[in-house]
Amino acid sequence: MKAAVVEGLQVVERLTDRKFGAAKRPLLLAVRSGSRVSMPGMMDTVLNLGLNEETVEALAEDSGDPRFAWDSYRRFIEMYGGVVLGLGHDIFEEILEDEKARLGRALDTDVTAEEWRGVVARYKEMMDEELGESFPEDPMAQLWGAVGAIFSSWMNPRAITYRLMHNIPSDWGTAVNIQAMVFGNLGNASATGVAFTRNPSTGENALYGEFLVNAQGEDVVAGIRTPQSITERSRIDTGSEKPSLEKLMPEAYRDFVSVCHRLEAHYRDMLDLEFTIERGKLWMLQVRSGKRTAKAALKIAVDMVEEGLISAEDAVDRIDPASLDQLLHPTIDPPPVAT
Repeated sequence: MKAAVVEGLQVVERLTDRKFGAAKRPLLLAVRSGSRVSMPGMMDTVLNLGLNEETVEALAEDSGDPRFAWDSYRRFIEMYGGVVLGLGHDIFEEILEDEKARLGRALDTDVTAEEWRGVVARYKEMMDEELGESFPEDPMAQLWGAVGAIFSSWMNPRAITYRLMHNIPSDWGTAVNIQAMVFGNLGNASATGVAFTRNPSTGENALYGEFLVNAQGEDVVAGIRTPQSITERSRIDTGSEKPSLEKLMPEAYRDFVSVCHRLEAHYRDMLDLEFTIERGKLWMLQVRSGKRTAKAALKIAVDMVEEGLISAEDAVDRIDPASLDQLLHPTIDPPPVAT
C-alpha cells in the first residue's frame, strides 16, 4: 500500500505542479473515507494535511494571504488532534473561544494571521501537555497517521451503530481517498457547500443545499455561522436576507448546475454533493447517492422513469417495501397555517 500511495502522490504532484512537504508551492492533502455505500457523517476526514512550521509560511507566500495560511494550519491541527491523536474537540474549542474573547473577536473570520499564529502555539502547548509528545512536523508521518485513523474509523461506535441500523456488513471495510486540497477559505470569492440534486424531503426536482463564503467544509455543518441558500428560490422560501450562490457567484453557480445534471445522468439517481469554490473556480469534492424520505424516494423514482433516466423495473427495485408504511399514515400538512 505504501508504494501505491507514493506513486499516487507523484501523479497528484504532477497534475497540480506542487510538491508534498516542499518549502515552495507545497501540496496539501485531504484524506477521506470511501466506503462502498453512503454512510454520511459516520467516518472521519482530515483536511489541510501537510502543514507544518515551514510549509505554512510557504502557503502564506504562495497564496498571498497569511491569514488564510494560518487559519488552515489551526484547522489541520484541530482535525488531526481529534481524528488521529484522540483529543476531544472541546479542548481545542475551549482554547479558541478563550483566545477570541481575549482578542475581542466575535467570528473566526475576524481573527488575523498573527492571532491565528498565537492560537496554533497554544494548541501545540496543550498537545505537549496532554500527549507527552509534540505535534508531528513530518508531512509523511502526518499522512500515515491520517490513513491509519481513517481505516480505523470504520470501527468507531457511530459507524458500527449506523451499519447495524442499515444492514451494512461490517466486513465490507472502507477505502481511504487521498485528494489534493482546494480552499473555500481564500477570501470572499471562495466558498464551500453541500447540496442534493433534488429535494431529499419532498423529492421535488430542484437543487437543495447550503453554502458558506470564505469557509471550509466543516464550517457548513458546525453551526457556528448561518449557511446561505444555493438557489434564489430557496433563499426567498426561507426568508433569508443573505444572497444565494445563484446571485453571489453566478458563473460558479451555472457550472454547478451543469455538473449536477451530468452526474445525475451518469449515476441515474438523486445525489448528495460536496463542493468548493476557490477564487471563483468550482471544484467537486465528493458525490454519493443521497439519503431521502420514503415520500421523496417514491416521487424521485416515478419522475426518473418519466424523464427516461431509469426503467419502471428499476424504480420498483429502488423502493424499500417496509418504507411504504410511512406513506400510509396521516401526516401534518407542510404549509404553515395562518392564525
